[in-house]
Amino acid sequence: MAADLPEVFTLGHSPDPDDAFMFYALAANKIDTHGYKFEHILQDIETLNQRAERGELHISAVSIGAVGSVLDKYALLPNGASMGDGYGPMVIAKAETDLPDDVKAGEQGAVGAWLKQHKVAIPGLKTSAFLALRLYALEVNYDVVPFDEIFDAVRSGRADAGLIIHEGQLTYEKEGFVKIVDLGEWWKNKTGLPLPLGGNIVRKDLDREVRKELSDIMRASIEYGLAHRADAVAHSMPLARGLDVPLADKFIGMYVNEYTRDYGDVGRRAIHEFLAAASEAGLIPAPVSLEFVE
Repeated sequence: MAADLPEVFTLGHSPDPDDAFMFYALAANKIDTHGYKFEHILQDIETLNQRAERGELHISAVSIGAVGSVLDKYALLPNGASMGDGYGPMVIAKAETDLPDDVKAGEQGAVGAWLKQHKVAIPGLKTSAFLALRLYALEVNYDVVPFDEIFDAVRSGRADAGLIIHEGQLTYEKEGFVKIVDLGEWWKNKTGLPLPLGGNIVRKDLDREVRKELSDIMRASIEYGLAHRADAVAHSMPLARGLDVPLADKFIGMYVNEYTRDYGDVGRRAIHEFLAAASEAGLIPAPVSLEFVE
C-alpha cells in the first residue's frame, strides 16, 4: 500500500561539497519541484546508512556497500551516483611512518598483512569504503572513527592508518600523510570499472508516480548544478573543509559527473560487480537484486 503523501519530504545527504553541489538547485529553489517541499538533513554517511535501515527518511544518500540491507524499504534512484573512476577512498599513514619497502611499493599482499597488524581508523562499518577495503584485504584491524576525525586519529597515534573519504583524498599530503593504497585505483585496475561509492534511494511505500517525479526532481537539481557550475560550487564552499575554490571544484568534478546524472550501463554493471564480489567473499549476506526507479 502506498504511503500518504507527506507535506514535506525528508532528504538526507552528507555534509560535503559534492552533495551540496548536487542539491544546490533544490536548496536554492532554482528548479520546479512540482509543488513538493523538502527538508534537507545533513548527516554523515554512516548515520544515513543506519537511518535507511530503519526506513526513517523519504529520500537519502546511501553507501552502495549498505544498499543490500535497505532494499526491502527503498529503491535506488537512477541518478545521484558517486563513482570513483580510477580514484576513491584511500588508506593513509603519517609521512614519517616507517613503512616496509613492499608496503611503500603497494604490493597488495604486503599491504594486507600490514593492515592486519596495525590499527586502521575507518569511517563506518556500512560504508562502501570499508567494504572495498575488506575486498582488498579481508582481515583488517580497525576502529570506527567519524570521517572528519580520521586525520586527527592517525596524527595523534590512536590509529596507525586511516581510511579517508571525501575531500581528504585531495588534502592528505598537505596534512602530512602518505598514501598506502587508493582503493578506486585498485578496483579500476582489477575490473576496468569505476568503484561505486554512494547513491540516492527513495522509499518504496511512496506511489510509483511520486517516486518517478522525485527522481526527475533530483536529476533536474544535478543538471542545474552542472549547467551553473560556479554558483553551485560557491554554494558548496561552506562544506569544503580545507579546500579553496579550485580544489573544491576539482573534488566536485570527481564525484558529480555523467555517472551522477545517470548510472548508465557501466555504472549499473559496476554496482553488480562490486556487490557480487562482496557476496562471494562472504562480506554481505547474499547477492543483491537491485531495483531502480525507472
